[in-house]
Amino acid sequence: MATAPAIPVNPTLTQRLAAMDQGQKLRLALGLALFVAVAIAGLVMGRQAEWRVLYANLNDKDGGAIIAQLSQMNIPYKHADGGNAILVAADKVHDTRLRLASQGLPKGSVAGFELMEANRFGMTQFQERLTFQRGLEGELTRSIQALSSVQSARVHLALPNQNGFFREQQKPSASVLVSLNAGRSLDRSQLAGIVHLVASSVPEMKPEAVSVLDETGKLLSAPADGMNGLAGGADAQQLQYVQQIEQMYRQRVLDILEPVVGRNNVKAQVTAEVDFSQTEQTSESHRPNQTPESGAVRSQQVVESTNTTGSSTPSGVPGATTNQPPGPAAAPVNGPAQTLAAAGGNASSNGSSKRESIINYEVDKTIKVVRAGSGAIKRLSAAVVINHQAVTDAKGKSTAQPLSEQQLAKMTALVRETIGYNQERGDSVNLMNAPFAEDKVVMPDVPFWRQPEVQELSRSLAWPLGTVLLGALVLFGLIRPAMKSVQRPAPARQQLEAVVAEEPDRPQLAAPERRDEPAVPTSGELALADARKLTRENPAAVASIVKTWINGEAAA
Repeated sequence: MATAPAIPVNPTLTQRLAAMDQGQKLRLALGLALFVAVAIAGLVMGRQAEWRVLYANLNDKDGGAIIAQLSQMNIPYKHADGGNAILVAADKVHDTRLRLASQGLPKGSVAGFELMEANRFGMTQFQERLTFQRGLEGELTRSIQALSSVQSARVHLALPNQNGFFREQQKPSASVLVSLNAGRSLDRSQLAGIVHLVASSVPEMKPEAVSVLDETGKLLSAPADGMNGLAGGADAQQLQYVQQIEQMYRQRVLDILEPVVGRNNVKAQVTAEVDFSQTEQTSESHRPNQTPESGAVRSQQVVESTNTTGSSTPSGVPGATTNQPPGPAAAPVNGPAQTLAAAGGNASSNGSSKRESIINYEVDKTIKVVRAGSGAIKRLSAAVVINHQAVTDAKGKSTAQPLSEQQLAKMTALVRETIGYNQERGDSVNLMNAPFAEDKVVMPDVPFWRQPEVQELSRSLAWPLGTVLLGALVLFGLIRPAMKSVQRPAPARQQLEAVVAEEPDRPQLAAPERRDEPAVPTSGELALADARKLTRENPAAVASIVKTWINGEAAA
């Protein structure tokens, strides 16, 4: 009878791998290689840094210079938005910007006074003036682009060449073209700031000589005549003043009614008619002359004349009366002149004397000049709409009910007192109570898998979960079956001992009784006895063990 070859009790991994066929070895190697590749890919993608925008909206010159510098600094980068933005790792954005700024990058498409640093030897006076003008335009452009509402700007300066004749010198002017960010606009104060910024940067330039346009070609700044081309020739400041008045009265109405009806239950609009016309009235009035005592003498003229004929013999009664001078004239102010006779007697028949006195008094005149103020309110119109009030019954059910006539009258009186109602001026107040229409916002039925937060979570978990699933597939699909084929059945002796160990309650074989000496069985006899007993009690297990031996011998 042939004996079976010896089978190692504990075969090593090398012996198990040597017992595998060529196909099993190939599947095991392929599985291990794929598992290692998946593990490395998972680690690399898990440690990959997040990309952030370093610079955006760069011109080609600055973009090429920045990319060349990033390559020299060994900083990874990539493009986005069709090459319009340069991305770097999130943890290197600030450090990279500082390092590029130390080298003067990006320079930008707008050049300022740094153009003056590149003056060449032999430049003409015209070239120097042109370089200075370009530098000044660049500096103004940078200042205007610093505004939050301005996306880009261009400044054109017209600097005439001054000569020695003061009367023939031309004043400089400027034009500014601004491109605003989406949804942004410039108010009047910002426009005035841009105009005065340009005008103050150029000598002898007046703010009226600066024009500001937007990207659509619309003139934003007011011309020199103060008109901005609006309908009816209205001044922009006047329209702004009207809007401020209307907003002020509207806010007053809301402040007085919102505590009563609720914040979102009242709407109000106020229209103001403002008179901006300027009138000037001059009147001159004259009153009758006053009495001579109270009148102011303007001029006085006295004319005396004497006419004598014949003898010059004095006439009259000699004495003290004749030697007295004539008394004052007793004629009225505006009366005819009186003929004066010689003192002390009648006028001689041969002579005559005449005296005329003219006195001019100041005329009582009043001149009155009245200038009417501009911006007076001619008429106010207020329109107020109030929502129905919500009433809750005893059961807690809320319903909307219209306001009563008394409530509407009280609210109308409040609005009139708030805006300063003047019936003589023609003011009007219209208050209406109506239910407000509720706009129902219909949310689109977006599937769960198309919601933004779900998609973002899926993108963040795609690589980790994909890596784990792929690794599990490789592990359980290739490596585990190959490892199972490597495992060898246990040796027959170990299986026999395992079977024997499963019988803990088996009786011990007793030695044949001898009276003269105790029986001491050997180890071989005990094992043989146990094997015989196992064969009798569990023949199926013994048959399986023998079958395993036979298979092992065949394989060997």
